[in-house]
Amino acid sequence: MKIGLISDTHGLLRPEALAALQGCAHIVHAGDIGNPQIIERLRELAPLTVVRGNNDEDAAWAAAIPSEAVLRIGGIGLYVVHELADVPEQLPAGIDVVVTGHSHKPAQQLRHGVLYLNPGSAGPRRFKLPIALALLHVDNGQVEAEMIELTV
Repeated sequence: MKIGLISDTHGLLRPEALAALQGCAHIVHAGDIGNPQIIERLRELAPLTVVRGNNDEDAAWAAAIPSEAVLRIGGIGLYVVHELADVPEQLPAGIDVVVTGHSHKPAQQLRHGVLYLNPGSAGPRRFKLPIALALLHVDNGQVEAEMIELTV
């Protein structure tokens, strides 16, 4: 099973990102969406979980979007929040992967047996950071991350 991770679109959903997310069983957007049409377009590809980012806070359309999400897909538990600083010290039980955004820097790190992933920014380029997203490959409760730099 393939789970798509995207963040920090800031109102720009690139065709390269849509192509990379084709075939995903589920997509997770880790905030700073920037435009409700992005949610609609991603939902056309796969079931979608979305959290609100700091740049979505004042948008009326984003008021109903939660600031965090806990979900279970393919036998793995995911905790999603926009900013790494907002990840609680004590994660909910059964969390295997923490997904964050905000920094625009793709990153993955294993902490106490939990995979922390930031897919980077798939929206407008910030400084010289890559345009990126990530895929989680889940097989029999095992998870592997694939970081994807988009060629734009």
